[in-house]
Amino acid sequence: MQKMKRIDVRKHSLVPKHEKLSEKEKEEVLKEFNSRMEDFPRILKRDAALQGISVKYGDMIRITRKSPTAGQTTFYRVVVLT
Repeated sequence: MQKMKRIDVRKHSLVPKHEKLSEKEKEEVLKEFNSRMEDFPRILKRDAALQGISVKYGDMIRITRKSPTAGQTTFYRVVVLT
């Protein structure tokens, strides 16, 4: 039986950069947007783009996408289990 090769989707050109924020960075984002964790969109812990990043429930992820008009845009997501 052949072993299945795992594909690292993070290396695909259409997958934007995903980074886990430190607790300090997370607090700065919450303060900057005058928001709570519940106000941010969610991302599943098992999302393929988070493979290789040690994340846990409640972590905040910064997603940086290239934009033809703005140069780059930044989005934030909160890690959830389901």
